[in-house]
Amino acid sequence: MTTRPPSLSRRTLLRAMAALPASAVLLGELPGGAFAAAPASGSATRYTIVPFLNSDDGTVNVYQSDDATDFRLVQSSAYTPPSNRIRDASVFKHTDGYYYITYTTHTWQDVSTTIGFARSPDRVNWTFLYDYTVPITNLSRAWAPEWFVDSDGSVNIIVSCSLTSDEWIFTPYLLTATNSALTAWTSPVALSGIGSNHIDTYIVRTGSTYHAFTKNETAKYIEYGTASSLAGPYTISRTGDWAGWGSYREGPSVIQLDNGGWRIFFDGYGDGNYYYSDSYDTFATWSTPKALPAISGTARHFTVIKETVSGGPSLAKNVTRSFRSANYTTRYWQEQSSLLNLPVVTSSSTSAEKSASTFTVVAGLADSNGFSFRDASGNYLRHYNYRARFDADDGTSTFAKDATFIARTGSSSGSIRWESYNYPGYYLRHYNYQLVLNLTDGTDLFRQDGSFVPVTAWS
Repeated sequence: MTTRPPSLSRRTLLRAMAALPASAVLLGELPGGAFAAAPASGSATRYTIVPFLNSDDGTVNVYQSDDATDFRLVQSSAYTPPSNRIRDASVFKHTDGYYYITYTTHTWQDVSTTIGFARSPDRVNWTFLYDYTVPITNLSRAWAPEWFVDSDGSVNIIVSCSLTSDEWIFTPYLLTATNSALTAWTSPVALSGIGSNHIDTYIVRTGSTYHAFTKNETAKYIEYGTASSLAGPYTISRTGDWAGWGSYREGPSVIQLDNGGWRIFFDGYGDGNYYYSDSYDTFATWSTPKALPAISGTARHFTVIKETVSGGPSLAKNVTRSFRSANYTTRYWQEQSSLLNLPVVTSSSTSAEKSASTFTVVAGLADSNGFSFRDASGNYLRHYNYRARFDADDGTSTFAKDATFIARTGSSSGSIRWESYNYPGYYLRHYNYQLVLNLTDGTDLFRQDGSFVPVTAWS
């Protein structure tokens, strides 16, 4: 979690140094919560992270995203504790309306027996609350506290702790808040079944099953296990490079996306990147990990919360509209030989050109809160080989997903970006005046190229 050679983890370095001679719960807004649906018209999804920086573990920035991919800075140096450091900050929104973070209070070289707490009414202005000494006899280090809010409303923290007898062997412990002010906690209980030398344990719950993602500090892989109780016993069923994420990965955080899939974020400290990977079969298989744009290499170890907030795009359905490019204001969506392009359309254009630039906006075929677009012949806009085109609905779930898009706020007033329903983070954007489906690169130009203004239909 601090800059180090790519071949060594922080604990490996610490072992080496030690050997040297002395000279009420809003479901979906909370870690572990499950909530999935495209945002309704006028609403937006908001993901928030509060990471410390690769260059500075004395402060944290606040970033937010509407798609869990393109995180934008909300506030730099939003919180600096009155003393010590701030690392591995975990964030959630409590039933009192405040956002809370808990964090590691010391840098990795130092003995660290406390975890810190702060809160904010708006995610930007933070107030220090207190440092809490974790009551474990002979405690050496308490690292990476992670919030977990259970379905009964209980607020919990999973914290990785080591003892003075072996200060680099960590075990996950469970603390449960005994008051709503989050100032009193139960005695720490080791999570059963995960075992020692595991760190950065993150838990989500689906139904009656608790899913743990935890780093094996010996093997350097993020492992996976399940239990029927929060405290365990957990059965670790996936080890090694079971998910294809590679080694030297830590700090997992798991959140559910708008389309029902699950996304894991993790710190690729071995190569300096921050990654994400998606699963659509309840954690059995995962997509090839990708580096987060913009913040990869800057942000370190964070957790993610998801909220539904007001102020999102609003577009009526079952009406005809034309779509104008936000940054090429004479160009409009137009169907040409079944492909969607972006030619110039004016009042002098032919009736056929105007008709080909007019589309019926309907409820998403795969999610009624999403959107689908139908041409005059009844074919639907869908992505195929990353190209936007119109085809007849074949009734399959694959087609429905390919033809469904989630409305995200555009780069200018009144504009909308269209995110693929089944390829999160991929957007319709124009390239050489053709509409293609590309993964966001986090730049302003990408957002502009992918923003379109719904206007009165040409025909």
